[in-house]
Amino acid sequence: MKPFVRQHAAPSANVFMKPGEQDTLSGQDIQGTSVVANLPVLMRQNPAETLRRVLPKIREVLHVAGVEMQLTAAVSFLTVLQEESVSIHTYSHSFLHIILQNLEHRDAGVSNAWLETLLAVIEALPKETVRHEILNPLVSKAQLSQTLQSRLVSCKIMGKVANKIEAHIVKREVLPLVKALCQDVEYEVRTCMCRQLEHVARGIGTELTKTMVLPELVELARDEGSSVRLAAFETLVNLLDMFDADDRSQTVLPLVKSFCEKSFKTDESILVSLSFHLGKLCNGLYGIFTPEQHLRFLEFYKKLSTLGLQQENGHNDNQLHLQTLEQEKKYISVRKNCAYNFPAMIVFVDPKNFHLELYSIFFCLCHDPEVPVRYTMAISFFEVAKLLNSDVYTIHKELVTLLQDESLEVLDALVGHLPEILELMTNGGENNGSESKLLSIPDLIPALTTAEQRAATSLKWRTHEKLLQKYACLPHIIPSDQIYYRFLHRMLTIILTNNVLPVQKAAARTLCVYLRYNRKQEQRHEVIQKLIEQLGQGKSYWNRLRFLDTCEFIMELFSKSFFCKYFFLPVLELTHDPVANVRMKLCCLLPKVKSTLKIPTDKHLLQQLELCIRKLLCQEKDKDVLTIVKRTVLELDRMEISVDAEQLEKEKQKNEGRSTNINDKIFEKKRRDSKTSSVLSKSVNLSISGSSSGTLAGKEEKKSKLVRSQSFSTQVLHPKYSNIDKCPNKSSATGYTSSVPGIGKSCMLSFSDDSFRTHSVGNSGNAAFPSSSSRNLFNSADQKNNGNKESQSRKMSIKNRKSNS
Repeated sequence: MKPFVRQHAAPSANVFMKPGEQDTLSGQDIQGTSVVANLPVLMRQNPAETLRRVLPKIREVLHVAGVEMQLTAAVSFLTVLQEESVSIHTYSHSFLHIILQNLEHRDAGVSNAWLETLLAVIEALPKETVRHEILNPLVSKAQLSQTLQSRLVSCKIMGKVANKIEAHIVKREVLPLVKALCQDVEYEVRTCMCRQLEHVARGIGTELTKTMVLPELVELARDEGSSVRLAAFETLVNLLDMFDADDRSQTVLPLVKSFCEKSFKTDESILVSLSFHLGKLCNGLYGIFTPEQHLRFLEFYKKLSTLGLQQENGHNDNQLHLQTLEQEKKYISVRKNCAYNFPAMIVFVDPKNFHLELYSIFFCLCHDPEVPVRYTMAISFFEVAKLLNSDVYTIHKELVTLLQDESLEVLDALVGHLPEILELMTNGGENNGSESKLLSIPDLIPALTTAEQRAATSLKWRTHEKLLQKYACLPHIIPSDQIYYRFLHRMLTIILTNNVLPVQKAAARTLCVYLRYNRKQEQRHEVIQKLIEQLGQGKSYWNRLRFLDTCEFIMELFSKSFFCKYFFLPVLELTHDPVANVRMKLCCLLPKVKSTLKIPTDKHLLQQLELCIRKLLCQEKDKDVLTIVKRTVLELDRMEISVDAEQLEKEKQKNEGRSTNINDKIFEKKRRDSKTSSVLSKSVNLSISGSSSGTLAGKEEKKSKLVRSQSFSTQVLHPKYSNIDKCPNKSSATGYTSSVPGIGKSCMLSFSDDSFRTHSVGNSGNAAFPSSSSRNLFNSADQKNNGNKESQSRKMSIKNRKSNS
């Protein structure tokens, strides 16, 4: 027996077994299905060899294969087509005949799978190939002598073929087949062909549709089968744009009126479809309606909108039969479709007549006892508001009602366009003043707060998150004080108490938006203080993490100076946080924090940032945090700080003015000293001056030596490295190695006396020190601490200089 091949393996081309081989059927099916499933892979790897060796084996096995292999083959053939592994000519030559052979499989599922593949292939095939390879065999397959399955397949192919070939060929070769199938003895065939008439009509054009297709539709609309009549009605509605005014008034309108009259009396099966297409139908026939017909269709829509609610509305009639469960489901679907078509019906009656003609229906649909109906009204609410425009105030109450709906599904549907709806509510009418915003929608604030609380207590956190995100629009709708007292503090409470991270983040961002539009400094300062104390300095590390999230939103929504003024230092304080996750998140945020700085205005903040980074590098013990710190340092080192040109110019002018004053004072002092020296020089003895000059020369020489010694001392050991032994990464007593990324290049400093003497001979002792770009990260903030050590090194160098001399 041949070895078992797993389904996802890439099998070779020789795995198929001939019918005479002694193997189990299950093993053969598994191997065959595996090869068929991997056919797209084989085609990508070696299409020529696969077509030569594998595809013939597949063709040989498929006619006796089981359902699973057949379904797998249909999908694989479609995948090969979509991936364009071979040209369409090669595909049609190799694959098309296999597809056509398996179309009439006895299993309906397999037949439909191959049909879907064929329909996709027809879209890609050239016209000539469609005509010769598909249309010609279709003539025999559509005959009455063929099986029901074969005729149904032919109907679906007809609709696809009609859009691929020329109209005159369709008229000569396709339309006779279409007519025969429309008159088939089986109602399933007539229904199927009726639904394909729309595609046939699009393919042959308006003139042939009027003379060839419309008569067939009229006849099918009077068919004895309800499914055939329904298909004819829906096809008529979809083809309204292809009929001229005469056809619509003389042929289509009488048919539609007949459908509407019979739907309540003898044919309730068409009610659901009629209610779904009614909006499109009314607007499609709008131009040919008489005022009486217009009113009749409007009343028909109103009747459908309350279908099944007679008892709830108090119209209890003893003659009404008890509604069955199936009828109730049907009536709910009808009312749901009426809700879907409500915007179209506003166009039908004209928005100006909304309050008189449709408001009562709008009220009923928004208060419908069934959730699907109210859900559909919530979805279409925005479209209704746009259509009403300046009359949008008439549906304020229904907005409040849907906001307080007991179903969160309804609330979720309404919240999707809530900002746009509220904007229309407050600015669509005449109430454009900020003082009258709140008055335009009574009870809006209680409805909004109730909606948020209901979402918060539910298990549907995604609805709660979505609602909090949309509530960011409220500063444009509601006065600032109401935002502060009714919503802002609620957002802070959600951040502190909610357990769902996306909800907390949504609340944090919305809170920042509220803070952004709040112009009262006292309220602003109070909120900022609470954010810092309750979040940034909170006992729970979870709150401190949310503080960093909030700061990120503040950097996004506020100016850089605002963040630097209130939040820069509180953020840096978290460098000392005891929880590694907080420090880790802080390190990831530091590049954004640095981007808020401006030089020279924020020079002191930059120093604080650099100091925090140095402490993290020297003191961090957590490996994960240290890795992120090093990565962040590299990123910070590459960043350029923005320069405040205006402030820089002011400081430059200030410094220039200061230097000018100093120069003037020095010049004045020299002038006075020169007068004094000229007077003294006249009375000085020449002998005394000669001896004195020798003494002064010796002093000047010693002084110059002292200066050179100090210069050497400064050159050898930079003040920055005077406390380098404080860092934890020490080497032996003779040297120290620094290899921190982003701070500078790896450097080796030797502290032995011989090393210093060697460097003193050369011109420069800076070869082993970091580059200037790295030194910028750590400025002279620690020079105060190193002053004592520097002075000591200078004294030692002076002593050595004296002893050598």
